Amino acid sequence: MNWLLVIAGAMAGAPLRYLTDRAVQLKHDTVFPWGTLVVNIAGCFVLGLVTGAASAGHASPHLQLLLGTGLCGALSTYSTFSYETLRLTETGAGFYAAANVVASVTAGLGAAFAGVLVARAL
Repeated sequence: MNWLLVIAGAMAGAPLRYLTDRAVQLKHDTVFPWGTLVVNIAGCFVLGLVTGAASAGHASPHLQLLLGTGLCGALSTYSTFSYETLRLTETGAGFYAAANVVASVTAGLGAAFAGVLVARAL
């Protein structure tokens, strides 16, 4: 049963990631990977929200599997973040590479903490 929840969440998260990434990136004429940054921050926020709700006793382990592991696991992507940062470095866009690392880590952690705080407030 648990693996079906993870699969169901991932079935929603993967296309959501792809479509969001493409939509965001099309709006920016730059080499900076805005699409990946947006989906990773969104995934961090949702995971913080689900984790905060679960720790407060307002979300079941099944919801954690569906949304936390499945949806957020497929929505956010550390491997793409790493690859895009490496490509920025290799193409001489070191400033963008460094900005991507700082923005991703800072905003991702901030979004996760914000998600936990919102869940506890509700």
